[in-house]
Amino acid sequence: MRMALLAVGGLALAACGSGDGGPQGPGDEGGPPVAGCSQGTLESGALSLICFPAAWNGDLVLYAHGYVEPGAPLALPDDQAGGVSISDAVTSLGYAYATTSYRANGLIADQAVEDVAELVAAVRRRVSPDPTRDFVVGFSEGGLVAALSIERHPELVDGALAACGPIGDFARQVDYIGDVRVLFDYYFPGVLPGSAVDIPDGLRTGWDATYEPAVVAALTGDPAAAAELAAVAGVAVPDDAAGAATAIAEVLWYNVFATEDAEERLAGQPYDNASRQYSGSADDAALNAGVARFTADDARTGLQAFETSGDLPAPVITLHTSDDPVVPAAQEALYAAKVAGLGASARLEQRTVDRFGHCAFTAAEVLFAFTALTQPASARHLSVARP
Repeated sequence: MRMALLAVGGLALAACGSGDGGPQGPGDEGGPPVAGCSQGTLESGALSLICFPAAWNGDLVLYAHGYVEPGAPLALPDDQAGGVSISDAVTSLGYAYATTSYRANGLIADQAVEDVAELVAAVRRRVSPDPTRDFVVGFSEGGLVAALSIERHPELVDGALAACGPIGDFARQVDYIGDVRVLFDYYFPGVLPGSAVDIPDGLRTGWDATYEPAVVAALTGDPAAAAELAAVAGVAVPDDAAGAATAIAEVLWYNVFATEDAEERLAGQPYDNASRQYSGSADDAALNAGVARFTADDARTGLQAFETSGDLPAPVITLHTSDDPVVPAAQEALYAAKVAGLGASARLEQRTVDRFGHCAFTAAEVLFAFTALTQPASARHLSVARP
């Protein structure tokens, strides 16, 4: 999932430098925090940023960023909140803030969880006393990191806000992206080289200049076929042909840029549609006879490293738009079922925003969810609101 940019606006700037010559901190290891930000490197090799406000409320917010193209250089997230850096937005509310680049880009959620744990340890080494509470906030792939962090490190995390992430069934998310590609190739043959599981280098290097425009042109040129593709794959699209084309192209971006990286990380090919029966087209028999078929190998079992359990030791709030083309909102119901199966529904609150777009939240929606998460337990009434 591409790195998500938050729209949390209207927050005052705090005295927190971000590598721009501002005050640096925190202070000496084990001492009281000093207002400002400091960069470092975790033991895993991941970059880190830790910031403290002038008046710290004692709590820590850990920010987990979204998917970054594997070929991009390792860098700290530079996500913005209504024109203000996320670090400034968080510290303006009195919270300490920490984030990490993760040790690598691409499909990294499982290892990113350990980077978040190292980040907590780094904060605890630098200041005294330890933060009173640690909250993980993540969007897109970072939403999965947030959910996995609270499940796998209950000793470190006191609550999580997991937004627009594939937290219900990661294998289904992999198949969803693969399905969009094989269906695109069926309805629009010859537009993209390679296949759903074989991405030529030239497709990646030529995506922006050549292939994405060709995809959008093909989809807008045959809106009936585009609509059928979206219906069969379950892609949420707006009513206008241009918007639908852009949404489908956005999903195809992940097939183009994430497939090879996933296959390298998993040492194999995880996508499987060998026995899938597609429906919702004008001619399902022809579609199922003609669509390309792929069988996953042992790499499929490697997807378990990215699967949530639903075992919640502390409160989790999820946030999703109803019409998310990249991570379908159905992931929320799948996660709710996992949580309910383990008797932890009282610790889960799910919020669905009736809107099109991936991570397309307003400032008020994000802040309201975060405020609910950080309420004292005596004031919190969390229950599952199924989308």
